[in-house]
Amino acid sequence: MSEQKVTRWVMTGQGEPCREEHVTIPSPPPGEAVVEVAGCGVCHTDISFLHLGVPTRAEMPLALGHEISGTVLEIGDGVDSDLLGKQVLVPAVLPCGECDLCLAGERRICRAQVMPGNDRHGGFASHVTVPARYICPVPQKVLDGHELWELSVVSDAITTPFQAVRSSGLAEGNLAICIGAGGIGIHGIQVAAAVGAKVIALDIDGTKLEVAAGHGADAVINTKGLDIRGIKAEVKAKAKELGAPRNCWRIFEMSGTKPGQETAFALLNQGAHLSVVGFTMAKLEVRLSNLMAFDATVQGNWGCDPTLYPEVLEWIGEGRIKVSPFVEKHQLADINAVLDAAHAGTLQRRGVLVP
Repeated sequence: MSEQKVTRWVMTGQGEPCREEHVTIPSPPPGEAVVEVAGCGVCHTDISFLHLGVPTRAEMPLALGHEISGTVLEIGDGVDSDLLGKQVLVPAVLPCGECDLCLAGERRICRAQVMPGNDRHGGFASHVTVPARYICPVPQKVLDGHELWELSVVSDAITTPFQAVRSSGLAEGNLAICIGAGGIGIHGIQVAAAVGAKVIALDIDGTKLEVAAGHGADAVINTKGLDIRGIKAEVKAKAKELGAPRNCWRIFEMSGTKPGQETAFALLNQGAHLSVVGFTMAKLEVRLSNLMAFDATVQGNWGCDPTLYPEVLEWIGEGRIKVSPFVEKHQLADINAVLDAAHAGTLQRRGVLVP
């Protein structure tokens, strides 16, 4: 195969509708692969690029989308031939695998990393060309219980909170406080529960909290109308009811909002660990000395090390993490309506665009 006809929807400017274009792409260069897209999830990061002023690293016009599942259609020189025809996930962050950071196990902060839909054209397309080193084949055990399109969200919505939980050291019997029960948060709740932690979910959406209560949250708190003092009192009361530890809480900020981040920092206590998973352009005013006083830690979380993807898929195959109840299928041609709905917050499930 020398050329492939591709349909993709590209962002042309801040707040502008995505535009359909038809192009021909060449065979993949060495080390890369062409993936026929089965589905691409719509993430808050895509909305941040399109509507909230976050710049992409590549110039526009640019096809967004970094939660990609599909089938390997063609490979470049140096790529394992066993990948051909495989149904796969494309990690949202693709490190080079060769630099000093990668060799030291710090793949998530590789300076040569490639993020589809940011550094180059992403998955809101019929086909996408990506570095092949960390493409992750989906085991048949997982495919037997899922459609390939719905597994696209594993590439960020599930693996990112999985990484956050792993990095936090959350263990059985710990208290996990998950702020935000949406597209990222619901999976963080599931992962924390699967670890054996006691889980409290916070959100301003009662419907999302009902879902969280049925998928791992031991207690839920609707924070709508509550000030910080009220939220802290509610969390302390729920923690006591659950018999959870009084200190060393593991707090996961997954709402990507200013109020969510303010709440997360305010909940720090002795020995606490705060994982910042959600993203907002908003600035906060905080007292950093609280970290000293509580001997607490705050850690950012940029995606997931792709070497963890097989373990995440194993958990999904075992039923420890559910995917199907939290996704909804949309045609790629409806991209602008779906992006608008995601921006407005009217999607109750994570939208997946299918060519």
